[in-house]
Amino acid sequence: MKGKSIFYLLLTLLMVVMSACGNESASTNDTGASKGSSIVFGTGGTSGAYYAIGGSLKPIFEESDLIDNVTVESTGASVANIQNIEDGLNQVAIVMSDVAYDAINGEGQFNGNEIQVQALAGMYQNVVQIVALSDSGINSIEDLKGKRVGVGKVGSGVEQSAQKVLEAAGLTYEDLGKVTHTGYADSVQEMKNGTLDAAFFTSGVPNSNVTDLMLQNDVTFVEIKGEVADKLMEKYPFYKPFVIEEGDESKYDLDQKVETVGIQNMLIASKDLDEEVAYELTKKFYEYLGSDAVAVASLKDISREDIAKDLIAPLHQGAEKYYKENGLLE
Repeated sequence: MKGKSIFYLLLTLLMVVMSACGNESASTNDTGASKGSSIVFGTGGTSGAYYAIGGSLKPIFEESDLIDNVTVESTGASVANIQNIEDGLNQVAIVMSDVAYDAINGEGQFNGNEIQVQALAGMYQNVVQIVALSDSGINSIEDLKGKRVGVGKVGSGVEQSAQKVLEAAGLTYEDLGKVTHTGYADSVQEMKNGTLDAAFFTSGVPNSNVTDLMLQNDVTFVEIKGEVADKLMEKYPFYKPFVIEEGDESKYDLDQKVETVGIQNMLIASKDLDEEVAYELTKKFYEYLGSDAVAVASLKDISREDIAKDLIAPLHQGAEKYYKENGLLE
């Protein structure tokens, strides 16, 4: 009996060892290497461009052997994304450069709370579009004086741009005849009703609400250029020049080009993200931009040779390594 007890004890120990070996094998891939990283990708609302971009990049990033899974998370967009990265909830996100600028410098909504933001790549621009009814007599920013103007919802990125542009032109809300804090759709409806003369839109081009307005009304795009643009970009370096070209059916099909400014969006990452993983994400994004697989319209407007240049935030060391190896940075 004693011999049988020893036999069963040894058999039990052997089964435990085999089970442990099986579990270890389950945690490795076919090559014996450890599984890749799991990435939570902060985007924006489910109906917005950020979320669509996250969905398109998910399978691209997951092609890497270093990345096991990418979870695309709907968030409150830029401010929430930066805070989530700081709190370790997201590893990658899309943000606007003006919000990143405030976070890095501890200003605005991040007053007294500086956050390290590191970039993987620059993306498309959110373009400041000032649209006026043609019969309003508005042909320049200065002409907004005494007029009825929609400036975006209170505290929105649209309103912040409106205030900065007006400031660069030497104007304030008090100089306007009426200020309406309306979103895109409501601003367009008021312009259709004749209760607004002009409105600010800060978005990709085209903005579907502007396109809708143009179907029934003649409009003028008010340019942001010259001294006003220079003052704006000098004080707020996250603004960059942007031209809406004429004759482009996908961008309003204008009779003449419109010079304005835009705020670049950025793909950012946690400073704690592994250097090799950041390198892979950057590589996959760059290669994707050069392919025919790009589905989201805003990504088609990106010059991939410039995605590492003139960014508000410093590059993550993994991204910087990729760009330098491929001649995109000196």
